[in-house]
Amino acid sequence: MSSRKYFCALTVSMIVGAGCCVPTYAQHKMSLQSLFDLADRQNQRIKVSEAALKAAEEGVASAKSAMLPSVEFSLQGSYTGNAFLMSRGFSTSGTTEYIVPGLGPQQVQNGKQPTPHWGNSFTAQASQVIYTGGAISSGIEMAKLGRQLAELDVEKNRQEVRFLLTGYYLDLYKLQNQLQVIAKNIELTEKVIEQMKARREQGTVLKNDITRYELQLQSLLLTKTQLDDAQKIIRHQISTAIHLPEGEDFDVDTQSLEQESRALKTLTSEDVWQQTAAENNIGIRQASLATEMSEQKIRNTRAASLPSVAVVAENDLAGPYTSDLIPKDANVNVWFVGIGVKYNLSSLWKNKHAIRKAKHENIQADERVQLAREGVENGVQACYTNLLTSSVEVSTQEKQVELANQNYTVVRNRYDNDLALLTDMLDASNMKLSADMALVNARINMLYNYFKLKYITNTL
Repeated sequence: MSSRKYFCALTVSMIVGAGCCVPTYAQHKMSLQSLFDLADRQNQRIKVSEAALKAAEEGVASAKSAMLPSVEFSLQGSYTGNAFLMSRGFSTSGTTEYIVPGLGPQQVQNGKQPTPHWGNSFTAQASQVIYTGGAISSGIEMAKLGRQLAELDVEKNRQEVRFLLTGYYLDLYKLQNQLQVIAKNIELTEKVIEQMKARREQGTVLKNDITRYELQLQSLLLTKTQLDDAQKIIRHQISTAIHLPEGEDFDVDTQSLEQESRALKTLTSEDVWQQTAAENNIGIRQASLATEMSEQKIRNTRAASLPSVAVVAENDLAGPYTSDLIPKDANVNVWFVGIGVKYNLSSLWKNKHAIRKAKHENIQADERVQLAREGVENGVQACYTNLLTSSVEVSTQEKQVELANQNYTVVRNRYDNDLALLTDMLDASNMKLSADMALVNARINMLYNYFKLKYITNTL
């Protein structure tokens, strides 16, 4: 085979292989959905939000416990000092008249009185709130809304982590394509250098021609190193995000990406995406829950201006009895059942500002819902437009690949007939390689815009 035909065959094989991505270092293929599943179980950011969700669930249980009765026990032991009887002039001399039931007035010597020293006290109190003006019920509803917000926060973190992984995944796919192209270019350049060295021995090639291709080879080797390093960085970022075991590696599952590409052929209208975003976007749902929470806050604030009513029962056992003039060494047991009403009268003029503040916060929350809807609507419109643009870009690149193929065919025929230089052949092959690479990148860019649209609508 002549050197020209050998070069052409090698160039064709390089171009055919440019669109293929078959990495040699990965151990197993992993689809994007597999990365999502691992992230849902192992990503640290998601774990943090799930821990917050559990705390919010306990908050609901804590708020509901306010409806349960309160029971308090108190047990106390004490030492009582001597009692002193004094006149109204604080004198301990003389006597004081003391009326004893059944005996009439008695004279008691002032001064130290015989006093039982060791005392005890036991109190049991139970109360059940029956009306708080809605404070308890609104507190429970606010706790439930807080739990729903925590659930949405978990889902929001999942969507953000998935979108982050999607960007890494597509970048990795692009780098693998570029590495394949660079590897083929390195192989071709080395072959060309070998051929030119052989021709220089025959005196048909100059030294500076060989130097030119050696410089090109060094540039390709540097590019390969840069791509390898970039790929290592992305692989490490993915492994960290999903907590992949050390030493375990993976390969991009190109079939799953091709399935996503096929899904683009049945792309729905922008109105459908807008409706999907309005129903599923987490930012809108969080803003709506914040509005409901502000309404409950108004109820809770108003409750401070209303009385609270509770049923109370108490039993008190204490000794010695020191409430009489002369202490008695005995236990006294007293119990009662009743209804307690508590009302903060000052709330009539103090709480009105808090109520107004809660109402303004509710209006602000309503406006935030509308703001969130506008932001999502703009985001969907922009992303959908970018997706259509990238689709046109793919069509344009496909046309450029077709034109590059035609140009390569013409130059190859001219080269075979000694009507074109070797540099013309290299330019034509590089043009085709660039067109093939640009097409792959355009398709990846279209996939990225598609995934971004799913991310905005929170259906990723």
